[in-house]
Amino acid sequence: MAVRIVRLGTRRVRGEGLRVGTVRRPPRGVAKSEHAAGDWYDVWLPELAPSPALLKFGRAVSSPGEWTRYRREMTAPDKTHLLRLLALLSARADFSVGCYCADETRCHRSVLRTLLEEHGATIVS
Repeated sequence: MAVRIVRLGTRRVRGEGLRVGTVRRPPRGVAKSEHAAGDWYDVWLPELAPSPALLKFGRAVSSPGEWTRYRREMTAPDKTHLLRLLALLSARADFSVGCYCADETRCHRSVLRTLLEEHGATIVS
């Protein structure tokens, strides 16, 4: 059992399980009824997405080290509880979390991977 870090909208891999979207907004032009069928996500969890202000900043980020503000946002108690929950679930179920960005190194997904690992999640590629 483990969690995968994925790009939303990409083809699912065998055994991926439930897909969780950690994005601020649903995919544009996609009906809500098509989110799962289109390989976007099964469950939307915007609480683990960067804040709107940070999203603007994030578009200019060129390396994971520049996502320190996102890391700071994720220290809020409600965010920490969600990270712990996902880490614990990774020991009992297969699922994935992700966002839309094409390049994980320029996206909050890279930091989310690290945060989940720090909370004890089992992560697979």
